[in-house]
Amino acid sequence: MNQEEHWDSTDLALLQLGRRLQADGYRFITPTPLTHQRVNQRAEGKNAQTLRDVFGWSRAFEPGLLSADEQRQLQQAGVLEEHDGRLKSRVRWSSLDDLLFVHSGFPTDAADAVFFGPDTYRFTQLIHAHLQQNFAPIRRAVDIGCGTGVGAIVIARARREAEVLAVDINPAALRLTAVNAALAEVANVSVETSDVLQDVDGQFDLIVANPPYMADPAERAYRHGGGAFGAQLSLRIVEQALNRLAPGGSLVLYTGVAMIEGRDPFLQALTPFLKSPQFAWTYRELDPDVFGEELLTAGYQRVERIAVVALIVTRSGPGIGGSVEAAGAP
Repeated sequence: MNQEEHWDSTDLALLQLGRRLQADGYRFITPTPLTHQRVNQRAEGKNAQTLRDVFGWSRAFEPGLLSADEQRQLQQAGVLEEHDGRLKSRVRWSSLDDLLFVHSGFPTDAADAVFFGPDTYRFTQLIHAHLQQNFAPIRRAVDIGCGTGVGAIVIARARREAEVLAVDINPAALRLTAVNAALAEVANVSVETSDVLQDVDGQFDLIVANPPYMADPAERAYRHGGGAFGAQLSLRIVEQALNRLAPGGSLVLYTGVAMIEGRDPFLQALTPFLKSPQFAWTYRELDPDVFGEELLTAGYQRVERIAVVALIVTRSGPGIGGSVEAAGAP
């Protein structure tokens, strides 16, 4: 994907910054928002001293931490902004394997914020495991609601022959995905606007998604999954994806579920979609309890815990049985 000549100054500045951080050996593992907040509330979190403080922990810093030329370029590109008489980065950079990904700065309050965090790492591990266990050719793949483009980029690096689409309805996510793909030097990723799969054509050998799954009162796109407990978008993805799988193709969905009185309402809602003998599927909890602080949010009074789950559905094809298999279901 060699489209840099069409980019604006902000995107070019981000790509240049990413290459500089890579060359410097920069690494930062992004925690949950609550952990991020608590670490920054410590005394040492008040003022940035290093590039990890600036571009990882999103701490304000005094002029002089960056060279004058770099600071000027980043300010002119809108990457740095004034913050209480100091400067602050509008983006963060996070490490994943040997790659760097740019995403929104902390806190992610904006409606079009592009998120990266612990879910991203678990989602990546799920994709890696699927690719290691399945050797069928992948001619065409898509990452639905791509965010930073992690899913698309991981697939594109592992299957260089595949055409990989990264789709999202958030223009900010598509721009950052393009930067991240260029930084990862993958030429087989295409970035396109699409509401789930409505605006792209054809079948796919691999469909992956890590959609928002919270019921967010502010309805921020990266968090709000819709419905009473945030499962609406995940169900839409399943419904559309099953109709677009090529024979032998797979859907790999990573999402979260609000568990209520010992029940899994998402699994119950899924079952009608998966009754056809042409689909073999597995479903399991990857982590039984995440984002416990969200139980204090309005609407979560009946929720006992929020679990993250993996749904993998494979459409029958040559050499693939059509039986339905549920693993780890209550």
